[in-house]
Amino acid sequence: MGEEKMMTANSEAAAPAAVELPGFVMSAEEAERAAAAAGVDTVEDLLPLLIPSAMRLARPPISRFPVGAVGLGESGRVYVGVNLEFLGVPLSQSVHAEQFLITNAAAAGERALRAIAVSHMPCGHCRQFLQEIRGAAGIRILVTSDADAADGRAPEWRALASLLPRPFGPHDLLPKDAPLVLEPHDNPLGDPVDAVANGFAAGDLEARLKEAAEAAARAAHAPYSGCPSGFAVADGEGKVYAGGCLESAAYNPTLGPVQTAIIAMVAAGGGPTGDVVAAALVEKDGAVTAQEATARIFLAGVAPQATFHVYKYRSSDV
Repeated sequence: MGEEKMMTANSEAAAPAAVELPGFVMSAEEAERAAAAAGVDTVEDLLPLLIPSAMRLARPPISRFPVGAVGLGESGRVYVGVNLEFLGVPLSQSVHAEQFLITNAAAAGERALRAIAVSHMPCGHCRQFLQEIRGAAGIRILVTSDADAADGRAPEWRALASLLPRPFGPHDLLPKDAPLVLEPHDNPLGDPVDAVANGFAAGDLEARLKEAAEAAARAAHAPYSGCPSGFAVADGEGKVYAGGCLESAAYNPTLGPVQTAIIAMVAAGGGPTGDVVAAALVEKDGAVTAQEATARIFLAGVAPQATFHVYKYRSSDV
């Protein structure tokens, strides 16, 4: 028994220590250096060591249950995702760590994810959302909480396909060559035809918000509704953060543009959502999946002081 305890203690002592994250994205060079410093063979081996640091970046004021996810992109860059919860708005506005990670990677222009380490087993919502990535079945997943403390067994990598063996996804609804979530999009919007505002941001901020929201709408992943939309927010320092909707073939796991804009704010090191002082939404006029009402609910709950401008776009063909 004493010898067994000594072996366990020695193995624990030899285990690589957790590694602190420098932010929500690590360059390929930073990741390689961190892996070498941690004494692991590959950047993939580094991912589980980053999970404790990722969990500390989570913002779950309702559940008090932090979740962290770290992914390795085809480029060699490492992306972080955390769960976000918002007081005063419906739970459906919450962001899952895997959703944050994918949004973060898409914003950086990543084209594929090779591996993801996550602190807790992905829920069905996230398993479905991951299907929007081309080749999702082959993404390798490691759940750090799978470690067995009783026998010292380390968690194992598995293919995403093992977590959702017969998935419904883009292949059921879209042509094979349709761009998926980590691929370039250039959505036609037409021209602005209408605008509604509850006040105007100072100086050139209104123009910058509109420009950022429009760019996010053009880059949005909205193949199922055909209604791309973009949302931009500004903090008290005049910094602008934007995101476009990222739809899911199963509809409900879809991230709206409000959520992706807040992800961008958090990933850039921004403050709490209550710091938002102005916002803008760009969407199609008469959209079958409109975002304005949701945006108003969100802002009323987290940043009621913010000005809000809605821009409706319509194609000249209509």
